[in-house]
Amino acid sequence: MKIILAQPRGFCAGVVRAIDIVERALAKHGAPVYVRHEIVHNRHVVESLKAKGARFVETLEDVPAGAVTIFSAHGVSREVEDEAKLRALPTIDATCPLVTKVHNQGRGYIARGRVLVFIGHDGHPEVEGTLGQIDGEVHLVEDEDDVENLPIAVDTPIAYITQTTLSVDDTRGVIAALVRRFSDVVGPDVRDICYATQNRQTAVRELCQVADVIIVVGARNSSNSNRLREIGDEVGIPSYLVADSSEIDPEWVRNAAVVGVTAGASAPEVVVEDVVRALSALAPSEVSVLDGPAETVSFRLPAELRNEPVG
Repeated sequence: MKIILAQPRGFCAGVVRAIDIVERALAKHGAPVYVRHEIVHNRHVVESLKAKGARFVETLEDVPAGAVTIFSAHGVSREVEDEAKLRALPTIDATCPLVTKVHNQGRGYIARGRVLVFIGHDGHPEVEGTLGQIDGEVHLVEDEDDVENLPIAVDTPIAYITQTTLSVDDTRGVIAALVRRFSDVVGPDVRDICYATQNRQTAVRELCQVADVIIVVGARNSSNSNRLREIGDEVGIPSYLVADSSEIDPEWVRNAAVVGVTAGASAPEVVVEDVVRALSALAPSEVSVLDGPAETVSFRLPAELRNEPVG
């Protein structure tokens, strides 16, 4: 059996930065530090940080007075920011800079008098945070049907922004539906979707050209990991999302000559390696890596943590 790894896969710069922030905050302030929501959507990352002294909470009500509080990579609403200020909690913002860029784009369009359409998944933490960062008229749509049901006159000047972890193809279709329905539409190019999301989706499409089965390493609640699995299914390649090697069903690969393996942007490489070992234990295997771009993007840490060691 051949096992081919997608390139790139796994951690993106925003995830690396968010994990660094938690580890450096622990080094600077000591345990515990509190993180509102999972810092990234991956159980292995969260459990590792818990072991080092991070405490994960869903609301600021669960943060003790005076405790260092970190906002997750998905971003938070202004309401959450205001609540933290009201309680005088010392906060560190681990919002991915590409998510912050979306916030700024949305505010800019609203400031220019446009009605804003946000393409994203209802209930996702990034979506909730973005909606809470933008004042003005904002309409959330998930698909082309939602576009048709928008309660907006067709000659209204509108603009769109997008959740960073969506399928590039699906987003392109929603943008096309907006352009068909409305006469005055502006927004970022689909290429403005997170570079890591695009790169991983491109890589899994290339993997689908050579693989009989696709294994995606990632969490069930990871939007970008789910999109990778969906891409495989859409092109007719059996594709499975696993949190780790314990979830692999040997029947998936019993008759496969080539198994493709990729990982969502919040999945650690150590878990990918564990999945590869588990697959190799099922049959004599040859492991290789698909040609793909090396990612060199990195994001600056908050000023107060730049000189702290990584835990």
